[in-house]
Amino acid sequence: MTRGRTLQGPVSETVEQEDEENSGSKLPNLFEISLTVTVPDESDVKPLVAACKSEDIGLQEIARAIERSLSASEMIERCKISGPGSVNVTLSEQWRGKCIQEMLIKGIEIWAPKLPVRKAVVDCSRKLSEEMHVNHFISTIIGDTLARVLEFSNVEVLRRTHVMDWGPEFGMLIEFLFETFPGWEVANYQGIGDLGVLYETSQHRFDSDTDFKRRARKAVVRLQDGEEKYRYAWELICDFSRREYERVYKRLGVQLEEKGESFYNRYIPGTLVLLREKGLIEESNGACVIFIEGKNTPLTVVNRDGGFDSAHNLAALWYQLNEEKVDWIVCVTDVGQQEHFEMLFTAAKRAGWLPSDDKKYPKASHVGFHLELGEYCKRVQTRSTKAVWTDDLLDKAKQRSRAALVARGLISCENWTNKELEQTAEALGSGAVKYASLENNLLTDYLSDCDRLFIDEDNPAVDLLSEHARICSIIKKSGKDIEELKKTGKLELNHPAECRLGLHLLQFAEIVEDACTKLSPSVLCEYLDKISYDFFIFDLCCQVVGSAEEISRLLLCEATAIVMGKCLHLLGLTPIKRNLRLIPPPSMTRKGF
Repeated sequence: MTRGRTLQGPVSETVEQEDEENSGSKLPNLFEISLTVTVPDESDVKPLVAACKSEDIGLQEIARAIERSLSASEMIERCKISGPGSVNVTLSEQWRGKCIQEMLIKGIEIWAPKLPVRKAVVDCSRKLSEEMHVNHFISTIIGDTLARVLEFSNVEVLRRTHVMDWGPEFGMLIEFLFETFPGWEVANYQGIGDLGVLYETSQHRFDSDTDFKRRARKAVVRLQDGEEKYRYAWELICDFSRREYERVYKRLGVQLEEKGESFYNRYIPGTLVLLREKGLIEESNGACVIFIEGKNTPLTVVNRDGGFDSAHNLAALWYQLNEEKVDWIVCVTDVGQQEHFEMLFTAAKRAGWLPSDDKKYPKASHVGFHLELGEYCKRVQTRSTKAVWTDDLLDKAKQRSRAALVARGLISCENWTNKELEQTAEALGSGAVKYASLENNLLTDYLSDCDRLFIDEDNPAVDLLSEHARICSIIKKSGKDIEELKKTGKLELNHPAECRLGLHLLQFAEIVEDACTKLSPSVLCEYLDKISYDFFIFDLCCQVVGSAEEISRLLLCEATAIVMGKCLHLLGLTPIKRNLRLIPPPSMTRKGF
């Protein structure tokens, strides 16, 4: 198997560090030594290419010189010059097998990438004024995956949910609560009823009743000023909503620390003083704003009614950078808020809180994801459209998964218990919905069409979970002590299907690093799909149990199970114990099998 690499940009490490690096950085380090010998006056690849062109030296001559001076390494089997000046490198199969076996013995943690980040905060947004709908769900799932990949890369991550619990919606809800529930002070949660219905009804009243709108806006100011009656009503609504969110988080296997706008309220006065000292805050139409170059509308910090708008976000930025001293702030919301965050980060740079160079730390990034689209591909907004609530989506996913499992006839022939059926249906249902949120480019709009998300013969999440279960079943079927084999056996890559699978397993660290730096879960999904396909081909071509290569192939199976299991964990998917694969998965057939 040949894997060619084109060097781009500076390479700073040396070949002596091979044992501490992933395969993606070892190969350039070998070429650095060769390039130093070939063109000693050039320390970077781009200047090297420029020098070659300016001196009219043939690229093939440079390539041959690089090949001749390349240091000997067990990593490289052979090199070959091709094209106008490419150096194609074939990695040693023995070296690949050795690296994979080292991972089996020491654990997959040795493949964790090294990032220039010590501490990060991943902040997902949600509203306490309404139930958790699909847009909040997507923000939570993407944020959870980004937190997991950063944590695996040895970054201390503050898992946060930036709760919008202090904004105009609460003035609307509080006033409606006062009107609709005269005895609200002693009402229990059942008395208040469904929070989603309460939000939609009060929103309709806010949009249609001018007097109610005026009172709701004043209620926000009275709440933020700390009036006891309004504060107590606010706490009642927040606690009601919080209970619902925590139940959904538990179902999703997500852990988040709540830091609401109300938490940052105490830091707003000091933040405003700092911004005024820098001359950033100006008055416009009775509001305090920050004008951002290139933007038609200024950033509203305090509105004309005295309510805090972006003041909470700015106070949160200041707190995270100065009190918590994070290196990287990652905010996950729908793409509709992208411009707002661009203006926030620009204001923070002008205040001197962030460096002007986006490549330097500390830095702040906004991850804008696709929007939930409903009927006729219109954006779903809870104030004007019937949103899909997360609980309803997960329930329907589980029901569809259970029905599909029963229809496949696996339950009766393999003696499934009811508990196992329920657990598998939950894992498949939630896995299908999660994967649908993660596998695509984040800027691809998300259709909340349930029929597109649930278990069927063409669902990638089902294929991946089933393939992982298939690998584990092969190891179990062998009856061998896999932990003992890791110590005494030897992993060798000889068959082309073994070589392809082994090569892609070694890309794991590069993929995780790429997912971190790009803040893109889809990178991990694409890699997991590739590994699953590679194993599917290996499984068809190479007998494992009972073959002459049984020990080596069992070790390769175990390595694949570990890498796939870690990818599933990073994506927040729960593995299943049963193999559901009865026929070649259609998703693999589409790839040309």
